[in-house]
Amino acid sequence: MTHDPEPDRTPGLEPGGGVPPGETPPGEDSTSGAGPRDDLSRGWGKAPVIVIGTMVVLFAVTVLIWAAIV
Repeated sequence: MTHDPEPDRTPGLEPGGGVPPGETPPGEDSTSGAGPRDDLSRGWGKAPVIVIGTMVVLFAVTVLIWAAIV
């Protein structure tokens, strides 16, 4: 058998069952800093973009030269 507290005798309750401001503590942010760091950069770095771009340009020039010869 469960005994519920009597609303008239429960400390911290206003008439009607509400809780007055300041009666309950604010919620905690207990998970701050628990996840992975968000300061990681997004996207590609400059070096891989330059290397891949150079390879594409060299390939295109090679194909154009080959097409001009043939």
